[in-house]
Amino acid sequence: MSVSELSELNQYLTFTLNEELFAIDIAWVKEILDDKNITAIPMLPECIRGVINVRGKAVPVVDLRLSFNMTRTEMTVNTCVIICELELDAETTAVGFLADSVQEVVELRPDQIDPPPRMGTRIDARRIKGMGKRDSQFIIILDMEQILSDQDVGSLQTAVDELAA
Repeated sequence: MSVSELSELNQYLTFTLNEELFAIDIAWVKEILDDKNITAIPMLPECIRGVINVRGKAVPVVDLRLSFNMTRTEMTVNTCVIICELELDAETTAVGFLADSVQEVVELRPDQIDPPPRMGTRIDARRIKGMGKRDSQFIIILDMEQILSDQDVGSLQTAVDELAA
């Protein structure tokens, strides 16, 4: 593999939601936790399951399945929380995302990624960066800058503000 080919490779963390394979650019991932001790907080929307303790800080946890109009994530031995840092109200905020299971880090070249589908998914196409192809499998690559709906962002910001108070 040449140096130019190496520089075109992008690494993605793959994970499952409802038996579908998703991915996010590894640059967004800060850590993966198997901590399932999520503390529920009253009055938050259903997609925000609560908070977990990450080195003394309360980090809100979003159930991506609910955010994507799927059924609620059931806690199993494989359930993980993917911790990412997002920009909320011009501040970097740690946010956890529930995944049914984390699979692996994969490398994809630009020619292995198609634009997001215009229809046929239960997820708003604006939240999808592209469709990765690996062997005979499709991987839904999420756009971390658009991962949350406007409603989710408002709810998450409220949760973060309440935690800081």
